[in-house]
Amino acid sequence: MNKESVPYRRTAFVCVHERAEGRVACGNPGRGGAELAQALKDGAKRLGLKGKARVARTGCLDLCEKGPNVFLFPDGEWLSDLKPADADAILKKLSD
Repeated sequence: MNKESVPYRRTAFVCVHERAEGRVACGNPGRGGAELAQALKDGAKRLGLKGKARVARTGCLDLCEKGPNVFLFPDGEWLSDLKPADADAILKKLSD
């Protein structure tokens, strides 16, 4: 096992999990999780955050009904009930 320091100042973990059995999920069509993740990835690239901040798509964060959800690391901040339009505000947090 190699132990290394975290390569990014901040990471946004964006839930894009989908569920086929009818339970609500951040990435289900119409929920906006996948669109939010893409808007954050595009915005991070546009703002030149490569090597500073990372946007990572994740599976279920287990608070589906409150989603779409984003967890900011190392800030320990949980954002929920998000829309793709919230991307700019999240990007501001990543770039601070």
